[in-house]
Amino acid sequence: MAFPEPELLTSLVSRVFKIEDVTSGDPVQTGWVARYRGHLIVEDSVEAYDQLAESVKPYGLMPLFRKDKELQVVFLAPALPDPKKRLPVLNIVMFILTVFSVMLAGAQPEGPIPTDTLGQMLAMVKNIFTGWPFALALMGILLSHEFGHYLMSRHYKTAATLPFFIPLPFSPLGTMGAVIQMQGIPKNKRTLFDIGIAGPLAGLVVALPVLMFGLSISRLGVITDNVYPAVQDAKNAVCQPPVFVMGNSGPYTCPADNFLEGNSLLYLGAKYLAFGKLLPAPAATHGQSLFVYWLKYFFTGNPIPLGGLDVMIDPVAFAGWAGLLVTALNLIPAGMLDGGHVTYALFGDKVRKVFPFIVAALIGMGFFWSGWWLWAALLFWVGRTHAEPLDQITELDSKRRALGWFAIVIFVLVFTPVPMVLF
Repeated sequence: MAFPEPELLTSLVSRVFKIEDVTSGDPVQTGWVARYRGHLIVEDSVEAYDQLAESVKPYGLMPLFRKDKELQVVFLAPALPDPKKRLPVLNIVMFILTVFSVMLAGAQPEGPIPTDTLGQMLAMVKNIFTGWPFALALMGILLSHEFGHYLMSRHYKTAATLPFFIPLPFSPLGTMGAVIQMQGIPKNKRTLFDIGIAGPLAGLVVALPVLMFGLSISRLGVITDNVYPAVQDAKNAVCQPPVFVMGNSGPYTCPADNFLEGNSLLYLGAKYLAFGKLLPAPAATHGQSLFVYWLKYFFTGNPIPLGGLDVMIDPVAFAGWAGLLVTALNLIPAGMLDGGHVTYALFGDKVRKVFPFIVAALIGMGFFWSGWWLWAALLFWVGRTHAEPLDQITELDSKRRALGWFAIVIFVLVFTPVPMVLF
């Protein structure tokens, strides 16, 4: 495509920008047609960008606002083509598969549960429709989160796909969550911020009432390790009350059949509101003060509070807890995660310096929950780059800055150092 004469482009830029020097570029080699250094003469940078974008649009160009030390820079680059519209067939198929996968995770088999993996899978498949309360609660939270992003993207006319849900059958949650692909480039940091924060806030608005309702129908019980008499054939062993187990005498422990969900500060507070005490309440503190015991247990998941009191969590409450966990994972302040969008809009390129410390922290926490090692590896894929907006001159306003710090507080409150403990 032939672009207009440099004099015409310079006259358009000079309406909003005091030009100190001009450099011509090659769209193939440099990615831009012209570069102007100087300062904006329009006080409102958002208005300046919109005005210039509208004036160069007929020529197949778009402006990029950047900073270069004390100067401001305007690039004129070839406009990006509109993304191709596609039928959301894959989105729908993956959503349906995820619904069934989550129902499997929430299934409540009746009677003895086999210890062998195949037997457990068959038991869940046979009782799949008993998992609808868990599936309804968890999918409602995930849908709210993802459509928070999607609708905000639509509001700002930033192209984005519908959510892609990721099924993970026969796992504790039945899903790895969902992702939305941003097909367009956010106009400025305010747009990036709003799109990034909309998901966690929308998901949390649904997760909190789901959690509180789920806790209201949960009960308290004693934490025990299920030990059963041994059986003749270990392959036919079943995890059920000892009186129903036939076979030789001697202890038999079903491997990792006991599960404790991890604690965040917000989850601890929710349990306190529902039951009037910090849970799990240990039967013994092993010679430590209660504060030291809790500090150690909160960050390491040990020692297991056997004999103590805890919530025998209802599937709906478990979905609410999972909603808090999903919010925390998405708010990790790195790269293309929601927290990465928020902190990049809030602090700019400074956040890149924090990335190695985040990865190191996840690797360290992986010694207490191995899932953090997977997240550390994932961040090497999506954590080193940020979604850079077209206009990097426009900064966040005071309200968004306050909301950004509020998001950081939310991250601290919902972060779970040891999400799951099996024993």
